[in-house]
Amino acid sequence: MTYANSRIPRSAQQDVHDKLVARVVKHRETMFRKPCTDYNRAALADALAGWDGAAPLILDAGCGVGHSTIALARAYPDHWVIGVDQSADRLNRRKPYPAALMPTNMVLVRADLVDFWRLLLEGGHRLARHYLLYPNPWPKIGHLGRRWHAHAVFPVIPRLGGVLECRTNWQVYIAEYACALSILTGRDVCWETFEATVPLTPFERKYRDSGQALYRAVVDLDAAP
Repeated sequence: MTYANSRIPRSAQQDVHDKLVARVVKHRETMFRKPCTDYNRAALADALAGWDGAAPLILDAGCGVGHSTIALARAYPDHWVIGVDQSADRLNRRKPYPAALMPTNMVLVRADLVDFWRLLLEGGHRLARHYLLYPNPWPKIGHLGRRWHAHAVFPVIPRLGGVLECRTNWQVYIAEYACALSILTGRDVCWETFEATVPLTPFERKYRDSGQALYRAVVDLDAAP
């Protein structure tokens, strides 16, 4: 089996979706009223159970197998790092480090991010750093509403503060994401290509080794515009 054979998402859409702006504005002006489930409330409690209440919080949103959560916990040893994914199978396939080598300043929890983000905000929690690493691009034109930046929950994300970083291998996705975040924050959000010298996720490593361009947008939501 060939390893570095990953493909860029294929789509008939080659630019920012013509319905994106209207959708983001609608979500900005309309409260998202979907009730949060008890399951996700319990997941948040589990995520914060080992936190001392003082360490800055990092959220690895959609952490997959948790490699990125482990890397972030090692890079920021004085932070509490939370990796969240909706798939128990992915979380159970985390890199099998011996327990003695696992960072102690992190936790992996299974939860629905749509609820988890809102529950963090509801609880008055602020993030120091927040990562969206290679979210599902949903590249079909009709799937716009499934992309995070076009979802009704997206206005919650910038309200959690901190340094927010999104990475993707699809240029359309990062352009849309930056556009949506600009609408919500009232500031110019730029995106760029970058070199993943030390990949944070297995996908990032595979995309890099397949010769693909990688894109990211980083914004400090707590800094003055």
